[in-house]
Amino acid sequence: MPSLTIKNIPSDLYNVLRQVAEIHRRSLNSEVIVCLEKALLHKKISPEQRLQNAKALRSTITQKVSSAEISKAINEGRP
Repeated sequence: MPSLTIKNIPSDLYNVLRQVAEIHRRSLNSEVIVCLEKALLHKKISPEQRLQNAKALRSTITQKVSSAEISKAINEGRP
């Protein structure tokens, strides 16, 4: 399997990568591979598939929120 050495990584980027790897319980190497896969092998989703995914997600919501409750939440904290 090929290998890759990355040089001159900015400290702040390295620290974020290290923290994210820790959160995901991955090694730095594994986290870099996941990031590269997401960035470079990202599949385009058709509008129909995106709508189907949204409908599937909506069907899992058990607590319904009224439009009045949404308006109240939006306006809370506004001057």
